[in-house]
Amino acid sequence: MDKIITFTSRPETPLDWVQYLRSKHGAQLSRIRRYSDYYEGRQATMPFAQALYNTAFADTFSDWSDNLCGLVIDAVNERLRITGFRMTDDPDADADAQAIWQRNSMDVQASAAHLDAMIHGESYAIVWAGVDGEPVISCESAENVVVQYRPGSRTELDAAAKFFVDDWGTQYVTLWTPELVCTSMSDGLSWSVPVEAENPLGQVPVVPISNRARLTGAPHSDLQSIIPLQDAINKTGSDALVASETAAFPARFVTGLEIVEDEAGRPIEPFRIAIDKVLQAEDPQARFGQFAAADLANYRTLIDLLTQHLASIARLPHWMIDSTGQPATGEGAEAAEYGLVAKARERCLHFGRAWTEVMRLAFRVKDDPRADAYGASVIWAEVENRSEAQHVDALVKLFSLGVPAAALWERAGFSPQEIDRFTALLEDQEELINEFPSALPSGSASQVQPPDPRELASTAPQGNAGNEARKIAGDDRSRR
Repeated sequence: MDKIITFTSRPETPLDWVQYLRSKHGAQLSRIRRYSDYYEGRQATMPFAQALYNTAFADTFSDWSDNLCGLVIDAVNERLRITGFRMTDDPDADADAQAIWQRNSMDVQASAAHLDAMIHGESYAIVWAGVDGEPVISCESAENVVVQYRPGSRTELDAAAKFFVDDWGTQYVTLWTPELVCTSMSDGLSWSVPVEAENPLGQVPVVPISNRARLTGAPHSDLQSIIPLQDAINKTGSDALVASETAAFPARFVTGLEIVEDEAGRPIEPFRIAIDKVLQAEDPQARFGQFAAADLANYRTLIDLLTQHLASIARLPHWMIDSTGQPATGEGAEAAEYGLVAKARERCLHFGRAWTEVMRLAFRVKDDPRADAYGASVIWAEVENRSEAQHVDALVKLFSLGVPAAALWERAGFSPQEIDRFTALLEDQEELINEFPSALPSGSASQVQPPDPRELASTAPQGNAGNEARKIAGDDRSRR
């Protein structure tokens, strides 16, 4: 285990930075892993239970949880999808940025980075040059990466480090500062002297992807305010299961019957109760009866109340987790999802700043002037779920107001590659119209109308298959 070293001043040497960042990383690791456990359903099932209750039933419900934490995260993450970048004033998506994005499989990596950022409060993207000189982007978890901000700044980094362990237990670290990139390894007791090299980028190539960032303090996990309610739901569900096991079936009793004991003085059960058994006693004073079964509806009422509170805090539509609710439709659905849509758009705002910084770093690796494109922006797919007919109808109305078709294609969710293909097809169509104007009706392609069927019928088709058609055409000419 690494020796914990306390620093009272800013680290100076690479080894100092490795030891300091390792201590900082270890301090936040337990909190990060706790959030991961709750997202994956490995939760404390009875944190509010008394000690005696916990001792009696902890083993019984060790694997029990009603995992709503995963839903809270996934409901937002499934709406976050990047379709392209604008690096300059050109309204079209940047093809080079898109090529870098696709080369690094960022559609998948970005989704995982958003997921981890909302679970842990922060995830990271590292940008470096590959062996071929092309930018390589790697998304990393807060379980492996830690950063140190420059004093007085919320965006500039003094240093960053990535810690990882191989299959044989050897620990490794890569350290970045604006001047150096260093590597070191540890046997679990101490770190070796770092191997140093110059950092050609001149800045720390690690970009934090922060969730719910504030002006002060660390970014927040979306589960921070959800976990207490999740614990309460799990405890109530455990209570319901205990009640269903011990009190949901009517308990029977008998009075006026002599109690028979064994040799140790323990009462002997007089009857073996079963569905097909009849209880009888010879003593005429004996009386049989049964207690009322436990009413489990109260547990459901409490669980429903807790899930409604959870939905309000997470800004989820209540019907998404309420077993008694019905999904809304039309305008009601839009109103019900307003909080969730606003939450997703707010995530796009913060995550988008990080992704534009990632892309500027990628162009810095290529020594491209777009490394200083501070007006760059991310093109996000629409976060609001609508029916296809409703969405297309809204786009048609926008087109009638003069909104360019290319902008509407983007809003419709088409990728930059598809939009480029549509543009090329339209150009080919216009070229065809200009090349063969006599073969097409006058007007643009959008004004082309299908021919009148009566005109087609006036010239009978040839061949035996057209006998009936020739008859119809002849009758039509005779009436004229």
